[in-house]
Amino acid sequence: MAKPKSVKFQHRANGGGADARRPSSSTDASSEPASPRREIRDALTDEKKPAASEYEKKKQTFITRTIWTLIMIAGFFGLLAAGHVAILGVITVVQIISFKEVIAIAQVPQKKKALPLTRSLNWYFFAVTMYYLYGESVLYYFKHILLVDKVLLPFATHHRFISFMVYLMGFVFFVGSLKKGSYKFQFRQFAWTHMALFLIVFQAHFMMNNVFEGLIWLFLPVSLVITNDIFAYICGITFGRTPLIQLSPKKTVEGFVGAWICTVIIGYGLTNFLIKYPYFTCPVSDLGANAFSGLTCEPNPVFIARPYQLPEWSHIDHTFWIEPIQFHIFVLATFASLIAPFGGFFASGLKRSFNIKDFGDSIPGHGGMTDRMDCQFIMGTLAYMYYQSFIAVYKTTPGSIIESAMWGLTPEEQMEVIRGLGKHLYNQGIVSEKVSVHC
Repeated sequence: MAKPKSVKFQHRANGGGADARRPSSSTDASSEPASPRREIRDALTDEKKPAASEYEKKKQTFITRTIWTLIMIAGFFGLLAAGHVAILGVITVVQIISFKEVIAIAQVPQKKKALPLTRSLNWYFFAVTMYYLYGESVLYYFKHILLVDKVLLPFATHHRFISFMVYLMGFVFFVGSLKKGSYKFQFRQFAWTHMALFLIVFQAHFMMNNVFEGLIWLFLPVSLVITNDIFAYICGITFGRTPLIQLSPKKTVEGFVGAWICTVIIGYGLTNFLIKYPYFTCPVSDLGANAFSGLTCEPNPVFIARPYQLPEWSHIDHTFWIEPIQFHIFVLATFASLIAPFGGFFASGLKRSFNIKDFGDSIPGHGGMTDRMDCQFIMGTLAYMYYQSFIAVYKTTPGSIIESAMWGLTPEEQMEVIRGLGKHLYNQGIVSEKVSVHC
């Protein structure tokens, strides 16, 4: 049988067979225009992917923030139990970290390389300020120890002069380091450093003094600020409608007022609990004391209940026994709710001016130390000023008597005072005759 001749089609020549071949179903689906329904489905799928990623990111941030919040709360209560020295040490660490964060945001890398001494001067002024403030506190609360020590006496009597002279050394060194072409940057750094010293180091110093006056004056202000922050968030997301301030768009008037009411209520309950324990109400007499030392003292009159009666026009004949601290806590809670948040607003404005979200990343999930302490610094200062003005009881202390005798009496008059005190103590049966004779 004859073999049929092959027939060639013109349109399949020159490799055109591939183009003319019927595509498979998969190729056909990819080459044909997609239907509108499919386009919508693909678009929704693409939108869900980044949304899911953003959700996971927020979830992880929330978990990290919650864990570190619990760690900080547990650490805070652990410090309270550890005693005054541990608390003072942590406040010092907070000062150092916060100062470092605030100084860092104003640094310019190129300038810092050309002027390496600028950073050293920042920390020099920080060290001088710490020396001055720590010295003032130690002299005020422990002068009865310093003034009778032969080595420490010169430093105690000339502390302010020594501090100022050490500061002047840094000032002279700064002027000598001025470099042409960098004047504006160097003076900006000088002013920025002193602003940071005032807003951070000086205010944290008042928090330290609150510790010396009694742990309640540190614990209450810190707790009130935390309480206000929590309830401002809760009230804000629950019924917040009216924006409060442009610097913090999420803050609302309703949350602001609601947090104030809740902070006052929590403050009353917390105060009633704390005043029952001398460990919180007693001023520092032994830096080695802790929660298990059995600290005792004569309580400040503000912690002792007094009788109060309502006015006659109320027609209520009843005597109420109230501790005066309950009236003061209303003022402190109001400060924590209406004044302290402006420390946070100030920090928000500062961060916006440098286009940064946080001052640092020293606390995972929370940002920097300054982000958590912005309201605490101003609240600690307010609490100290209020305490010294309306609550503190000023008594004659051994340190003040020794200081008066040292600078106001001649050596002969000082010996006469000692002999008189020795004789008085012997007549009271407190010391033996041998001791009184040696006096």
